[in-house]
Amino acid sequence: MSLLVVGLSHRSAPVSVLERAALAPEARGKLLQDVVSAEPATESAVLSTCNRIELYADVDKFHAGVAELSTLLARHSGVGLEELTPYLYVHYEDRAVHHLFSVACGLDSMVVGEGQILGQIKDALAVAQEQHTAGRLLNDLFQQALRVGKRAHSETGIDKAGQSLVTFGLEQLVGDADVARWARGRRALVIGAGSMSSLAATTLVRNGIGELAVANRTVARAERLVATLAEHYGTGLTEPGGPGAVSGLSARAIAMDAVEAELARAEIVISCTGASGLVLTGGQIAAAAGGRTDGIRLLDLAMPRDIDAAAHRIEGVHLVDIETLADASADAPMAADVDKVRGIVSDEVAAFGAAQRAAHITPTVVALRTMAADVVSSEIARLDGRLPDLDDKQRAEITQTVRRVVDKLLHAPTVRVKQLASEPGGAGYADALRELFDLDPQTVAAVSRADTRADRHDAARERA
Repeated sequence: MSLLVVGLSHRSAPVSVLERAALAPEARGKLLQDVVSAEPATESAVLSTCNRIELYADVDKFHAGVAELSTLLARHSGVGLEELTPYLYVHYEDRAVHHLFSVACGLDSMVVGEGQILGQIKDALAVAQEQHTAGRLLNDLFQQALRVGKRAHSETGIDKAGQSLVTFGLEQLVGDADVARWARGRRALVIGAGSMSSLAATTLVRNGIGELAVANRTVARAERLVATLAEHYGTGLTEPGGPGAVSGLSARAIAMDAVEAELARAEIVISCTGASGLVLTGGQIAAAAGGRTDGIRLLDLAMPRDIDAAAHRIEGVHLVDIETLADASADAPMAADVDKVRGIVSDEVAAFGAAQRAAHITPTVVALRTMAADVVSSEIARLDGRLPDLDDKQRAEITQTVRRVVDKLLHAPTVRVKQLASEPGGAGYADALRELFDLDPQTVAAVSRADTRADRHDAARERA
């Protein structure tokens, strides 16, 4: 295993750099293909969220891998390598596994414990699988990261250490007021219909918003989001006016050209699109805020930003964006359960490393047993030539006896070598086994390729 991670996040780079380095969805597939086309890498995946961009790869050379991944990240992000390099971090092998597992548990998020990252990790794996750049290592890694994240949320109170980015942003918008009490009956506008926007709309509905408009460039997607909200929250509700209630809610989908008119009515706006430019300009916001006594609250969760930062200077407008959230989250309280999650991550990293090291030697063990079976078959055929008068029963008994002897001779060393290989520093045992038994490297490689094809087939079947 030679897992390498090169990336930048809100912990290593200012928001202005993250914003410029953000990858458009269509650029991620090309980046993955360029990574596996490069000499040092055989697998690749990219985790791109509103506050991190990380490139994962299986490489055979560390320094060449770091140089290649850094160069490709700079090229596809549009930020020059010299400017980007000071903000990049590098993790290798077990440290890379530890990093992703920590990310999956929400330990590296702006808001500790937020669960949105699990969906983003799942999406990153799906894209790598679609591009056929995720082999055995990255499939195993990302699927295990998802399991570790779910374990952390189910076995600890990490959720209480922080909230989703949407909830945290709403709390920053309303200050000391209770979000549900403040939102009840108000008019809201959500711009975008992706996963984060869906979470935003759901959070608003659960907090008792009175009127909701969802805008998207593809109106059909906005309509599907509205229909989903109606299906899940429109019937069978109790506690009218409380969290989870939508009694009297009016929800509708609108086109992007209707956003400006809707802005003049909305009391709270949440925007999270994949647009490369501003969705709401300072002029539009100033026009909507002019003459209003109730003010407008704006939450920008997009990277790059959707809402003009000039809104900070407009009277009657309260804007919270990714940069504001990054500053606020630095002082967020840490729950005691964070230590428990760190313990889970450490245990899971050790278990993952042991499993990967054990799996590394499996093709060699299979090749050894295959060679032994071939030797048995050859010797039995030779025996047939020397003792042609053996009947079928005698031949079967001799064959079974020889096979039992070979199996017993191989059992202890193959079991022990798997145990030794699973320990730190055990990678050399596969090489020793190949050397001692003069195994054909091509045979071992063929077993490995067959396993990889089976893994990809299983992954494709799971997606279907």
